[in-house]
Amino acid sequence: MDKIRKLDVEEMSELLEQHNFKQLKEGLESMHPVDIVDALDELDKKQRTLVFRLLAKEEAAEVFTDMDSDMREDLINSLTDSELEEVMDEMYVDDTVDVLEEMPANVVDRLLMVTDEDTRKKINALLQYPEDSAGSIMNIEYISLRKEMTVADAILKIRQVGINKETIYTCYVTEKKKLIGMVDVKDLLTAGESRKIEEIMDENVLFARTDDDQENVAKMINKYGLVAVPVIDHEDCLVGIVTVDDAMLVLQDETTEDISIMAGVSPNEDSYFGTSVFQHAKNRSLWLMLLMLSATVTGEILGYYEEAMAVMPVLITFIPMLMGTGGNCGSQSSTLVIRGLAVGEIEFRDIFRVVFKEIRVALVVGTLLAVVNGIRIYIMYDQNLLLAAALGITMISVVAMAKCIGCILPLLAKKVGVDPAIMAAPLITTILDTCTILVYFNIVTAIFHI
Repeated sequence: MDKIRKLDVEEMSELLEQHNFKQLKEGLESMHPVDIVDALDELDKKQRTLVFRLLAKEEAAEVFTDMDSDMREDLINSLTDSELEEVMDEMYVDDTVDVLEEMPANVVDRLLMVTDEDTRKKINALLQYPEDSAGSIMNIEYISLRKEMTVADAILKIRQVGINKETIYTCYVTEKKKLIGMVDVKDLLTAGESRKIEEIMDENVLFARTDDDQENVAKMINKYGLVAVPVIDHEDCLVGIVTVDDAMLVLQDETTEDISIMAGVSPNEDSYFGTSVFQHAKNRSLWLMLLMLSATVTGEILGYYEEAMAVMPVLITFIPMLMGTGGNCGSQSSTLVIRGLAVGEIEFRDIFRVVFKEIRVALVVGTLLAVVNGIRIYIMYDQNLLLAAALGITMISVVAMAKCIGCILPLLAKKVGVDPAIMAAPLITTILDTCTILVYFNIVTAIFHI
């Protein structure tokens, strides 16, 4: 019988109802673990458990690792201890640690019970590293070689232990546990079998320390196109590696966190649908409350210029346009700078270059907006040239101010150790609303002498 290339949820459900487990198992063997997780998400708990039990050990471990915390917890409660033990035995230690960190205490206790003593020691060692550090995400399953080994000896060792390692493409050379070099499998395969490892190894090795920030390590892997980066402790001993798949997850999590903060939402590790309505409200309300209260300053300033607005009521009609333009300009600049900081394109030392560039951009943009808006005002308000000029000057001033504030605040935040994403749209817009009102009324009151 031909294997099913890729089962969809309807086919899985139909095969389960028919108790055609043989065909279902054959179909699962040809599916990618991520696709299996997507399918399991649409099945009910009972069907999900039945399908999971049909998976081969290695594939079951990969599927278990790729699940979200809610699905994983439901599955754990449905499996026996012996089934859990088989899954845990096939998982890499760093993936096991990630799973444990997401589970409630009672589930963690059960998972630890089905792991052997040696694995528990490794898990406890990784859990001792600070959160968000390189040590907390590293994998201790790597291939270590000695410099006096021959290429033939090294290849033999890879064949013997490689099946239990997360990556075999880069091997690390150690001496008394200290990292002294590295060698790629490609170099081993293309070198003579009698050559010594010390003859072909690269001694210039990029590495991270256990207490380095995980985001910086992920950026290093991305910048230099590494498959993995070795991690050493305070005694310069090799203790693990951070692989490219872990780096991708770190960058994804950091990006998600930045997007949440930029939108004025407290970061949350759970998925959108996995987060309760109450938790969503809690994550958003604090920011909204702070921004709402800070906006009262704008109201007080408007009250100060109440007499000017009474003399020229038309001034009120331009406030939303100016505030909106200022907020949008500031958000554009802050977004570009935050992105530059995130990818390492911009550093704090570039602050004057950034400001100079944004000022030039502001002059071009502000002049364009001022001309278009000036023509509109001149036509709509009885050819009032003075009013058009006042709004034009204000527009250029507001855009320039917004661009400067939008680029400076994230850089200052980075300098003092605060997440630059905090200085994003909601906060900058609130600050610029107040500044825009001040600039606007100072200009118009000076021009119209009111």
